[in-house]
Amino acid sequence: MNNLNLFHELEKLLRNESRFCSEDGILLKNAIVEAALALRPEIIRILLSHDRLKANFFSEIDGILVFDKIRFQKFVMNKRFLPDSYTSFKNIIGLTTEDEDFVADSREVVLSWPYRDCVLEGGQTKEDARRNEVFWNEILAPDEINRLTEPKVLSGFLRYDIKGPHKPEHVSSRDNYIIKGNNLLVLHSLKKRFSGKAKMIYIDVPYNTGNDSFGYNDSFKHSTWLTFMHNRISAAIPLLRNDGLFILQCDDNEQAYLKVLLDGFHQLSFLNCIAVKMSEATGVKMNHAKGRFPKLKEYILIYTMPGFKQFETVDKYSSEIWDKENNIFLEGMTKELRARLLELELKEVNTQEDVETANNILKSVKKVSLSKKINELELEGDKLTEWLFDNSYRIIKTAGSESLAKLVKRIPKVKGQEIASAVSKKGVMFFYLVNYNTHTSQPRLRVIFADENIEKNPCDFWQDIKTAGGIATEGGVKLENGKKPEKILYRLIKMCSKPGDLIVDFFGGSGTTAAVAMKMGRKFISCEQLDEHVNLICTRLRNVVDGDGTGISGFDDVNWKGGGSFVYCELAIANQKFADRINDAESTAELLTVWNEMQATGFLSWKISPRVFNDNAGEFSELKLSEQKIFLIECLDKNMLYVPISEIDNAEFEISDTDKRLTSDFYNTLN
Repeated sequence: MNNLNLFHELEKLLRNESRFCSEDGILLKNAIVEAALALRPEIIRILLSHDRLKANFFSEIDGILVFDKIRFQKFVMNKRFLPDSYTSFKNIIGLTTEDEDFVADSREVVLSWPYRDCVLEGGQTKEDARRNEVFWNEILAPDEINRLTEPKVLSGFLRYDIKGPHKPEHVSSRDNYIIKGNNLLVLHSLKKRFSGKAKMIYIDVPYNTGNDSFGYNDSFKHSTWLTFMHNRISAAIPLLRNDGLFILQCDDNEQAYLKVLLDGFHQLSFLNCIAVKMSEATGVKMNHAKGRFPKLKEYILIYTMPGFKQFETVDKYSSEIWDKENNIFLEGMTKELRARLLELELKEVNTQEDVETANNILKSVKKVSLSKKINELELEGDKLTEWLFDNSYRIIKTAGSESLAKLVKRIPKVKGQEIASAVSKKGVMFFYLVNYNTHTSQPRLRVIFADENIEKNPCDFWQDIKTAGGIATEGGVKLENGKKPEKILYRLIKMCSKPGDLIVDFFGGSGTTAAVAMKMGRKFISCEQLDEHVNLICTRLRNVVDGDGTGISGFDDVNWKGGGSFVYCELAIANQKFADRINDAESTAELLTVWNEMQATGFLSWKISPRVFNDNAGEFSELKLSEQKIFLIECLDKNMLYVPISEIDNAEFEISDTDKRLTSDFYNTLN
């Protein structure tokens, strides 16, 4: 009898027990599981009454039947048992592990580290795109995890400021940090000191395209990728303030799955899914347009904590296309006069005195056709466009408004001017045409200055951020693919935080988040594992300290000239040193040397018998070099990749007095 038949048999037996059914006859999974976990007689009797069920969930020890309640729980919660509509929906989405447990309920840990998204360039193959690093797509079961999430010792402290890199005397929560190490373990380490401190978490997630590290040897399945992300999101959420935001950027390979996963975290509330234009419709990608529309966009998912009220500010953007409805030119309007009008408009409540002031300004203004003005100046092409935007403060359009017309009819007509001001019932100033068409139901009398509508509020489609040109070299570091423009982080950080707030990014990449945060006066913590990317981040941030002029540095509200500092440190390695040596090995002989040292000084997994390995060394030598590396990495005890803080005084790990002191600062400082 297969499992499917066993499901049916169990269902029939359970339906005979009313306490396991709802009033409309639906079996209650939770009630069944609770009864089993509590070893209630009614469920035990049912299971013992059926030979196959008895054999599956009971074992005999010294003549006594022992019930495996955990196995029974997994069986009942299996997606194929009692699939109600909601469960069916989740099953369609696919948020289950390979063992058919739901991701949200899984206690497994995906420890492997993903490479950044790797986009194939013309002429490359997938083999060409793979990196030298070995990525071990290893999933750890709960019984393999002991001290994995214990805070780790930190080492290699360096402070970077205008004096260059140097050993710090002290560190504190006021410092900016770049931390090298596995991001899952870094997140668990941060919780000790930074729980509830971060205003914003931003991550550019690994995209699981099949061309990144998840595709090494065999691409990550959705379930493994989702478990990987679930582990890290679960660890990161406690870092957020009650009014904080969790922001994730991804592409459409995993966007739908990721959103469903995030919706399952009760602490988070979905706010927006933003489509952001990330490339141009040019280049090699257009050669394939007949078979598939080229991908130009990515997604930014924004989730909020319960205390979030609203964005701090909204970064408006300027349109590059002139709105042709702006078709009236105001002779006599100057920048100074327009500035005085804007000052009046920005007042919370306007008075009649404000109206009189505005009307005195508007007396000197005469309206003429914009097209006539353009013909007089003989403008065309780029010069015309430039002139229009430069003169937007004295160009207007009109809009229809029946309600404003009714209001204007009740006030004395202003004589001697073409445009006037008035105040609404709510005390808001507006401008209108004095001589408007009174014979239409929606008279176009409301005056809107072009400079007010050139700048637009971003909606959920951002297409104004340039991703070509100098993006690849922003910050003085080059990353061909996967690098995010500083403008994206500028907009998000400006929206979501204030100067002094803490920003966290646990997929550090090329350091865009950290660089922008520093330029905008925010604190940051960023972590990264790969040497290549750690070097990029540190180089980039040193350039920022020295006055990097690229990216957002020239923005009016940034005006970055240099300064600031950051602290670099690493999770103190234990078994990770063997993982690094395995990765760097170029021959089987080198790997066997590492293996011999691992036996003598490393912490081996309980699953590995050194004697059995040594007895079969010949078969090991016949494996591909990449397979040999992955196997040896799997032999390591993952609980001891890095030094737990409880082992800081263990002489075996050779933690220096300086690193002990600075680690203590990091975790215990109150300033």
